[in-house]
Amino acid sequence: MSAPRRPSDPSGLERYYVLTGGRSGPGGSASSLDVATLIVSLTAPVMGTQHEHEEILRRCRDPLSVAELGAHLGLPFNILAVLLADLLEAGRVEARDPIPAHDAGRGPDLALLEEVLSGLQRL
Repeated sequence: MSAPRRPSDPSGLERYYVLTGGRSGPGGSASSLDVATLIVSLTAPVMGTQHEHEEILRRCRDPLSVAELGAHLGLPFNILAVLLADLLEAGRVEARDPIPAHDAGRGPDLALLEEVLSGLQRL
């Protein structure tokens, strides 16, 4: 008697293996991604590409952190990083580093605060 067959789990490890083409981590410039890195689309989604790539491009029209993107897509960081590496290498997205910690201690950027205040006053 053979062991019972496990039902297919579309949200399991097999799905991640297919999404990443068997890759377990990003390479190149994407290896420096972290959860606070902002991702911005440089191009519009193109029909016929991988669904997850299209969804990343759609959601990142405005800057979105890797953590937020992962939450929206329901993907773990390492899987998302592989997908972002594909888009970074193709020049379809841009990764922007968050404000470095050594700059964050200087206090708020006065020019930015003035722009925000001006925008609020126009409302």
